[in-house]
Amino acid sequence: MQTIKSRIAEKIVSAVVQINAEAQLNAQDVAAMLEYPPDSNMGDLAFPCFKLSKVLRRSPVQIAAAMTELLNDAAIDTVEAVNGYLNIKISNTYLAQSVLPEILDKKENYGAQEFGKGKTVVLDYSSPNLAKPFHIGHLGTTVIGHSIKKLHEFAGYRCVGINYIGDWGTQFGKLIVAYKKWGNREEVENGGVDALVDLYVRINNAISGNEEIGIVADPSLADEARAEFHKMEMGDEENLALWRWLVKLSIKANDKIYQQLGITFDSYKGESSYTEDMPAQVAKLREMGLLKIDDGASLVDLSEYGMPPCLILKRDGSSLYPTRDIAAAYDRKQLYDFDKCIYVTSTQQILHFKQWYKVVELMGYDWYDKLVHVPYGTVSINGAKLATRTGNVVLLKDLFEAAVDKVRGIMDEKNPNLENKEAVAEAIGVGAIVFYYLTNNRIKDINFSLEEALSFEGNTGPYVQYTYARACSVLSRAGNVADAPVQITTEEEAALVKTLCRFGERVCSAIADYEPSYITRFILDVAAAFNRFYHNCTILGADDPAVRASRVKLTEATKIVLGNAFDLICLSKTEKV
Repeated sequence: MQTIKSRIAEKIVSAVVQINAEAQLNAQDVAAMLEYPPDSNMGDLAFPCFKLSKVLRRSPVQIAAAMTELLNDAAIDTVEAVNGYLNIKISNTYLAQSVLPEILDKKENYGAQEFGKGKTVVLDYSSPNLAKPFHIGHLGTTVIGHSIKKLHEFAGYRCVGINYIGDWGTQFGKLIVAYKKWGNREEVENGGVDALVDLYVRINNAISGNEEIGIVADPSLADEARAEFHKMEMGDEENLALWRWLVKLSIKANDKIYQQLGITFDSYKGESSYTEDMPAQVAKLREMGLLKIDDGASLVDLSEYGMPPCLILKRDGSSLYPTRDIAAAYDRKQLYDFDKCIYVTSTQQILHFKQWYKVVELMGYDWYDKLVHVPYGTVSINGAKLATRTGNVVLLKDLFEAAVDKVRGIMDEKNPNLENKEAVAEAIGVGAIVFYYLTNNRIKDINFSLEEALSFEGNTGPYVQYTYARACSVLSRAGNVADAPVQITTEEEAALVKTLCRFGERVCSAIADYEPSYITRFILDVAAAFNRFYHNCTILGADDPAVRASRVKLTEATKIVLGNAFDLICLSKTEKV
């Protein structure tokens, strides 16, 4: 559709010049003005002529009437003037002769862009705090971040995916206290991250108290935890040995989840990697006179910018998140010379990123404006906020297992002899969760419902994966197809091609807005259009061999575009279900 819009925009500019030779218009700007009518019966594209009233000094109705006689192009079938709009219908011949062959020719490159060539994007996403389980709250940063990475790669960017794991901080001080008081190495080895969670919940209950289970608060344990972490920062080998063991157990558990999602990272450089780099950034802040002492803590005053102070060091000299983030950003700029550095975290961290971005700017780093925060909405369970410390979480491993079990049961009933049934069940089960999450606008809060996530009815992951498998089945049964010209003979065929050709445009919008849901909604549009075509147009049984060949090619184009779109949202391509 980008090509079609560009062609039509050039014709509009040409028509405007014929009406007024002194008019100054840019075809790119005009292309951006083209709209999609609310009703397809009105046309495929619409141009609001009121945007030209100032240039042409005429009413929108007069402009539209004059331009209907001047717009002629192979891509245009009809042009109609309606209430100051130009309603444009795209030619089926053009769709058959230009659009569909382009999809079949470019294949996995169809929809790809080139505006990112020669540029580097660093993406910080997933980044779970270790010694805690991967739960539903981590799914957002993980799949949104990876989708944004795939989108940028599709536009030609060199992408560096960083899993900036939370392997440093007071939570490890808490775990060390809990392990020394109640832990057992053999039990933790056997229990893995689940055993660590039990210890983490126990220490937090002990610190804060829990009347329901008769635990009296002991705030002194929080001081012990801070002291144990400070010992880590000071190089205490006993605590560091414990810390390395806890990190190893956590990474092993997380890797299983990443494998199920098909996600890999280019770097696993965690917060602990910057313990030696932080002093240089703190020293720079101090030398520039930006660092102030308040009750023993070191901070940067941001009141001038309408923000609370940015804490850099605690009273005991221990580092904080901003300290580590600044050191990490500086390191990434030196390593990758990024054009953008994208951070995908929840909306709860918006202030945090605004604060340390401003500190980076005040430090005189000219790349401060290349730091991009992509926030996403929070997840709750039945309205209750997720919190590992209280145990109110839905673990991803449990969620994926439930989804796969449900798919396996359906397959046992409907297709018990399917090859690679376990692999297909996992692809569809995990895909159902991912698609459910990415269908929502990223900034929207989600009240997670297990029943809704695992529903296989309506606009779901299993529905679109089944549609992909249906297209694969048609192509498998079609065999060799004669090399006949593509033709469009029905409204269903035309509607499907018009939907397919919007892919590149959706990719650009998704990148511009950092919004993977644009791709999931596009996938649903394609699935709906293809299924209408499949049910209303005979494909393999068409009487005319040329029509049969053309419809098989249209099915192949659908498979190509769906497959390309699936790749952008971590959704597996299932050829048989």
